[in-house]
Amino acid sequence: MHVLAADILSFSYDRSGPVLRDVTFQVEQGEFLSLVGPNGSGKTTLLRLLDRIYVPSHGRISLFGKPMESYTRSALARRIAYVSQDSGSTFPFTVSEVVLMGRSPHMGGRLFESGHDRDIARRAMVMTDIEHLADKPLRSLSGGERQRAFIARALAQEAQIILLDEPNVHLDIAHQVDVFSLMRGLNTTSGVTVVSVSHDLNLAAAYSDRIGVLHLGTLETIDTPAEVLTEGMIDRVFRTRVRVDAHPAGKYPRITLLPAGEETV
Repeated sequence: MHVLAADILSFSYDRSGPVLRDVTFQVEQGEFLSLVGPNGSGKTTLLRLLDRIYVPSHGRISLFGKPMESYTRSALARRIAYVSQDSGSTFPFTVSEVVLMGRSPHMGGRLFESGHDRDIARRAMVMTDIEHLADKPLRSLSGGERQRAFIARALAQEAQIILLDEPNVHLDIAHQVDVFSLMRGLNTTSGVTVVSVSHDLNLAAAYSDRIGVLHLGTLETIDTPAEVLTEGMIDRVFRTRVRVDAHPAGKYPRITLLPAGEETV
């Protein structure tokens, strides 16, 4: 059974035309799927549809074989965690309070977090390297630190599926690798399914089982990184000349930008 399945999915914000058109794909349990594509291709919109922030104009989404609309919001939150690319907050919450918010779908009628909830939140902060910031106000943090706090909140949610919209935004190189390695580890050790939007094709190639390419609102292709990330596809979709070869550290492609006018590397 697919954990997520989109069937002929379309979405429009207004009468100007669809942002997504007839998108069909499935996601398996424990898979790491990356969605790539130019700005405005519909990647963030698709993630928001998968979390039912938006409702499709046409088509349907299934979650564990059931129509997504059959789930209550609380039941959905126990299965899907979503981290947006702009999770700024003007409220005076501390980092630990924000991370503990991830426990709310599991609290039922309880008004206060249990020791178990706090242990899970603390573990999530350790995993994202922000435990030392637990008592800091969220709004006092850098963009990268805030991003890690919201990723920790998603981990504390203990969902079976994590949706990440540009998880490496604001992060330095070390924490970009840490976050992708953490998500990949959750795939292999806990069977957590990850769907990530990324503009970094090399990170997507290194960590993904499959990559889906969105272009002009349609799903152009979805396959393994080696099959998808070709020079021809990147030239056609991104209008950018690159050289693609095998990465020396693994069995996945490496993308190298070519400066304008350069034909060889």
